[in-house]
Amino acid sequence: MITSLTLTDFRSYAAAALPLAAGTTVLHGPNGAGKTNVLEALSLFTPGKGLRGATAAEMGRREPGEAAGRPWAVALTIEDADGEPVRLGTGVQPGSNRRLVRIEGETAAPGRLLDWLRPVWATPEQDRLFSDARAERLKFFDRLVFAADPDHAAVVAIYERALKERLRLLTEAAEHGRAPDEVWLEALETRLADSGARAATARATALATLQAGIDARDDRPFPQADLALDGEAERAAGAGQAAETVAALLAEGFRRARARDGAAGRSLFGPHRTDLTALHRQKNRPAAEGSSGEQKALVLNLILAQIGRLAASGTAARPILLLDEAPAHLDAGRRAALFDEIEALGQDGGVQAVMTGTERALFDGLNGRAAFVRVEGGGLIGE
Repeated sequence: MITSLTLTDFRSYAAAALPLAAGTTVLHGPNGAGKTNVLEALSLFTPGKGLRGATAAEMGRREPGEAAGRPWAVALTIEDADGEPVRLGTGVQPGSNRRLVRIEGETAAPGRLLDWLRPVWATPEQDRLFSDARAERLKFFDRLVFAADPDHAAVVAIYERALKERLRLLTEAAEHGRAPDEVWLEALETRLADSGARAATARATALATLQAGIDARDDRPFPQADLALDGEAERAAGAGQAAETVAALLAEGFRRARARDGAAGRSLFGPHRTDLTALHRQKNRPAAEGSSGEQKALVLNLILAQIGRLAASGTAARPILLLDEAPAHLDAGRRAALFDEIEALGQDGGVQAVMTGTERALFDGLNGRAAFVRVEGGGLIGE
């Protein structure tokens, strides 16, 4: 488990330290105090840009009048299965905006972080997840996938790099009225087809497992969702097609889309266009039509199903649950159920949770069951 978090010139914090115990920690304080900054720091211990999707340059602390953020660092001490401390760190060095990852002082690939931690989070932006942009839903789902399947993050990264290079090749050719380099284009599309098929297969597998987890949670006061992936490759993978068949389907699709993509300046075909859809089972209507409260409850149920799955998997890398303003828009019954379930996950599955909220009273149901920390004035004050 995580035993301590330290922040140096990160966001609103010049220097701060937060001891973390097993179970749940609640951060509370006024808007703008820096609660979400702490969650963002924890979310950086997984591949990607963290829960805000910010660049490394945006995370450095800035004093009034400073044009650029300072070099920053975030460090964790975790306790491994043998009770030995392990140090993880990430940040940027002076003169660089490239984020580095270190494990026990040695530079490491970001994917190595998943050997130790599997952060999963929910933020207020996801309160309208099913009615907002398709791309955000796919990012959300991909994070759930690679929390359980670390290889998925690397596969998606390979796919995205090849997709960007293919589009550059096509648009430059279209602008100059010439044919693109056929050999290089074929190589890129082969890479796209192979990595896209692997990504689609991982998504389809995760969806089936996650749906089973949601179906098993019919005794909770959270609405259940019937999930689907609206993408040609994912549908083929979900129907049991072999990865080689899915890759061939994608390769043909990329070839057909060349002229259209070059003219449009966008990649209009491929697994990056897949959408996650959900049907509110109890109301038999699309989740996108639900209120913010209903969508939040659906998302929380999905996340709790995934966290429960990870906790039960026996992996050495433990899940950590990050919930920003989770009690907001939840009625008293669902709020109490959320607290009870998080406590049970901590006791039975070793899951640590960090939650934030502006109103301390919303967390009264966790009195005696969680550690409380007040956030104010750039400091973290234990209660």
